[in-house]
Amino acid sequence: MHDDRSITEHRLRRVLAQRIKPAVHSRPVPLTLARWEAPGEPVPVAEGLAATYEPCAVGDPWGPAWGTTWFKVTGTVPAEWAGRTVEAVLDLGFDRMMPGFQCEGLVHRADGGEVKALNPYNDWVRVADSATGGEHVEWYVEAASNPVLVDHSATYEGDRQTSGDQPLYRLARMDLAVFETEVWELVQDLEVLHDLMTELAPHDARRYEILRALDAALDAVDLDDVPGSAAAARARLTGVLAAPAHASAHRISAVGHAHIDSAWLWPLRETVRKVSRTASNMVALMDEHPEFLFAMSQAQQLDWIKTYRPELFERIKKKVADGQFVPVGGMWVESDTNMVGGEAMARQFLYGKKFLMDEFGVETRNVWLPDSFGYTAAMPQIVKLAGASWFLTQKISWSQVNKFPHHTFWWEGIDGTRVFTHFPPVDTYNSDLGGAQLAHAARNYQEKGRGSRSLVPFGWGDGGGGPTREQLARARRQRSLEGSPRVEIERPDAFFEKAHAEYPDAPVWAGELYLELHRGTYTSQAKTKQGNRRSESLLREAELWAATAAVRVAEYAYPYEDLERIWKTVLLHQFHDILPGSSIAWVHREARETYARVREELNAITLAAQRALAGEGLEELVFNCAPHARRGVPAGGAGRPVPAGQPVTLEERHGGGQILANGRLLVEIDGRGLVVSAYDLEAGREAVAPGGAANLLQVHPDFPNMWDAWDIDAFYRNKVTDLVALDELEITESGPDAATVRVSRSFGSSRVVQSITLRAGAKAVDIVTEVDWHETEKFLKAAFPLDVKAERTASETQFGHVYRATHTNTSWEAAKFEICAHRWIHAEEPGWGVAVLNDSTYGHDVTRDVRADGGQTTTVRLSLLRAPRYPDPETDQGGHTLRFSLAPGATIGDAVREGHGLNLPERTLTGAGPVAPLLAVDNDAVVVEAVKLAEDHGGDVIVRLYESRGGRARATLAAGFPVGGAVESDLLERPLEGSAVGPRSADGTVPLTLRPFQIVTVRLRRA
Repeated sequence: MHDDRSITEHRLRRVLAQRIKPAVHSRPVPLTLARWEAPGEPVPVAEGLAATYEPCAVGDPWGPAWGTTWFKVTGTVPAEWAGRTVEAVLDLGFDRMMPGFQCEGLVHRADGGEVKALNPYNDWVRVADSATGGEHVEWYVEAASNPVLVDHSATYEGDRQTSGDQPLYRLARMDLAVFETEVWELVQDLEVLHDLMTELAPHDARRYEILRALDAALDAVDLDDVPGSAAAARARLTGVLAAPAHASAHRISAVGHAHIDSAWLWPLRETVRKVSRTASNMVALMDEHPEFLFAMSQAQQLDWIKTYRPELFERIKKKVADGQFVPVGGMWVESDTNMVGGEAMARQFLYGKKFLMDEFGVETRNVWLPDSFGYTAAMPQIVKLAGASWFLTQKISWSQVNKFPHHTFWWEGIDGTRVFTHFPPVDTYNSDLGGAQLAHAARNYQEKGRGSRSLVPFGWGDGGGGPTREQLARARRQRSLEGSPRVEIERPDAFFEKAHAEYPDAPVWAGELYLELHRGTYTSQAKTKQGNRRSESLLREAELWAATAAVRVAEYAYPYEDLERIWKTVLLHQFHDILPGSSIAWVHREARETYARVREELNAITLAAQRALAGEGLEELVFNCAPHARRGVPAGGAGRPVPAGQPVTLEERHGGGQILANGRLLVEIDGRGLVVSAYDLEAGREAVAPGGAANLLQVHPDFPNMWDAWDIDAFYRNKVTDLVALDELEITESGPDAATVRVSRSFGSSRVVQSITLRAGAKAVDIVTEVDWHETEKFLKAAFPLDVKAERTASETQFGHVYRATHTNTSWEAAKFEICAHRWIHAEEPGWGVAVLNDSTYGHDVTRDVRADGGQTTTVRLSLLRAPRYPDPETDQGGHTLRFSLAPGATIGDAVREGHGLNLPERTLTGAGPVAPLLAVDNDAVVVEAVKLAEDHGGDVIVRLYESRGGRARATLAAGFPVGGAVESDLLERPLEGSAVGPRSADGTVPLTLRPFQIVTVRLRRA
């Protein structure tokens, strides 16, 4: 037989595109159109409905960037359509290739009720299942003219303040039409069989069976009367569609989903509308298809619907009760997990799960994070403590170098906790359930022979409209279809239960899920990152002093509502395109403004609580909110500090520069303003590598192959400029308490001023770096070459630290050329180490070098600033103040203490006398992460602690108030069965026993 495959395949593609698909909507009748341009930002629905509309027509341009145009659509169903299914086709000018990244619309009835959304693959609205003829149509389309920003080129369209005012779109179609059901079904048949056929091997007999059936079906199509011949064409396909799947076929659990970034190439206010549009589509689709299930993550997005679209929220609540609308994930947003602080990660789950339980009576068991840029090794324990059992991710399929070896596995965290995890082999969280994607999932699945099933999230995301009726049709046809995986629409929990039962001894992956891509997100948009870090610190401080005041001062009322509101604001901005710095300029401009308001509010809460605690008096009190005592002031208390130690001396250095000493450290700053020695006087060890200079600022070119704000490619290291030219070196402080040398440099179009300070009693030299940054596509680093032979470094992460090799023996290690650390990174050889600490920097890199005498040194560099041009062409331009420290001779414990101290500065007030801590722990290895009052407003005190050094620890928790009972709790403050908390002693103290990096939450009932 001759091979005529290509002829039939080409015939099918053309007939489908040019004859059959256009016949789905027949006998079109134009609708009458009018429009109104909303001024400025979007308006309430009532205002849009009441506006004065002007006539318009198909073909008219509309919509400047970020505008809202309201269209009034009216018409009458022709009498001769009685008994027919009638739909309106409302095409705003969609580009079918970009669902979610362009204009969108939401259709309202005249009474303001929502009908459904309009999207590139969802541009229809049902008028009548069986028309009587004469039905009047009156709808109002709220159309958003969001600009297309996906071409990865610098643009000022990403902020309404700088975008243009020219129309971006043109109305394409506004018709009433007869919906030809049989033609639509024929389209689904043909597309499913075509996609399946082209995925089968050329020698597979099944491929040819489908080919001949398709040929026969096309023969049956009358191109002049497609509706009249569709049934006959479908009849010729029944045999190949009825052939059942093989018993060994891969099993796919299809979960309706619409991944919606809470901000990205659009501002937060547009996400509010995107989620409403998508959710309205979903409940409408559920009404027509009772088998359809839709999973929605991010409690914040549901809360937006509750606030701004209460009618829609009530419809969602009913669908949740019916089991069709499935809340998943349990976090406030799908946050970044690399940079979010430990307590903030706990609050993501606390407030996310609490919302779902309060509103829907649902407790989610899975964590749904398909799109975050890598996953912290602290996550498994946090997941378990939040009451979840399963974890789902997708993004690691984007890794550039190494293919992740598992799709179903146990993920083990830094403390040893394991969580059952799935990584869908379909390699997308926006599947269309097409044959190519399903075949890829089956081929790619790496658990063959042990497991047989995977999960596929399907639906158009980011405002693309979610799952469609076409995708449901594909699922039905592929439920059991020879040559295809078996497809079943089911809840995520059902998949996880089956996968776990089938493969309980799945392999174990220990440590972080590092994404070998998007490493620049540890650095881009420094002020957003700084706002997050400082907000987390201020929240810790505000809760600690407010809880202390609420227990100690009868007149003080704990600000429950304010703190929860602020927490949710901070959690929202930890979304995985806001905190990582990968959103448009509008998003980060608003983030900076929001963080400023958060700072003011939290400072006010803290000050009010401290004043209540201090009382009236003139004694100077230092409030210490850090988890360790400093200068004699206890952790969580206030008092008068004790003298710090030997006074600081300052003298000129031979050859230029200055020498600073305090009896513990001797720091030499040379004539270039570089730290050429940081000598640990107590240990007799030099921290700076021979011939090296610490605090060396370096500039690299930064032009990655793609994803400007997201990526750093390794070749950036091939060229570097050391900033050694000096404008000025001066002494700005010289006294017994501290000495400071100020160094100024100019480079490119920028200027940097650094203040290098050594304080009395300190074991760290502090560096404040003020940069007026006006570079483009450049990368600023601060290098610390250390005279330490470190086989690995420790980087602080949530509730502990993670070790990473300093060598590049394998491709896995080489791929980690940029890493994330929180407040510190620590390099150590047996007996002695050095910590590099920071107050708002996350990106780092570590390399190994060889001394002239053959010894090894380790260079730690902080990534300070970048200047990508997409999606924000002005990323990081302007002034920045960054703080970091070098701590020679530091242990891991020292790094923990100094890191908290740098990030949690003291506050000084006058008052009546010292304030005793509300709580105390007698082991410095056990760190108090949070002190607050319980969420149920009952007055119980919640304290969250963790073992910080990676070893076992015993400690005693002592409360500065009468305790009626102590119980270990989960992150939602519910009793937890466990052995970490011992029975309360007669004196009211609570013994604790912690394993390495264990997180323990203790709920203390006030007597």
